[in-house]
Amino acid sequence: MLYIVLVLVLAALGLLVTALITASSLWAWVSIGLSVLAGLLLVADWLRRRRRSAAPPAPAAAPATPAVSPPEAEVPEAPESPAEEEQTTLIPAAGDLGDPADTPDAPEPEPAEEADASAETETKPDSDPGVEETPEADVAVLADLEDEVVVVDEHPRYHLGTCPWLGTRDTIPIGVGEARQLGFTPCDRCRPDATLVAAHR
Repeated sequence: MLYIVLVLVLAALGLLVTALITASSLWAWVSIGLSVLAGLLLVADWLRRRRRSAAPPAPAAAPATPAVSPPEAEVPEAPESPAEEEQTTLIPAAGDLGDPADTPDAPEPEPAEEADASAETETKPDSDPGVEETPEADVAVLADLEDEVVVVDEHPRYHLGTCPWLGTRDTIPIGVGEARQLGFTPCDRCRPDATLVAAHR
């Protein structure tokens, strides 16, 4: 339908151009007639679609299914707890009690305080030492120094080569000023800042 309307509109446009060129009113009237016909076809198509969309589709009758109630779940009987059975067998009758000396003593549990104390005394071998507190005046001096310190990969402190914390760890030599610029902090065991500043004063 829309294709027919499009053809009619194009034909009316062509006839209108012809009427303007030839100055003939006949072609103008034919162009107007084709335009009216195209408009009527559009209105008819719109009404037909509106009727089709307004009519509700016939609902399909759903087969009635009887409501079936779910079967009641059977609650299994709780078996007797084995702990209760053991308790009844382990407790002797009042007349069957033997000599208290024959019964073995229960082992005494270790005190929790001793366990906590032993856990506190253990130290992790990979734990980092503390940070050395450096005065602001020493920080300014250290920024200009190129003395070599060492760092350990994935650890935030820099150390002197003789630091006892290093042990057998792999070290990387680096200038102290560069180490501070990269964000490393001084170790409080070997105190590299105080040692290097004292050596340059």
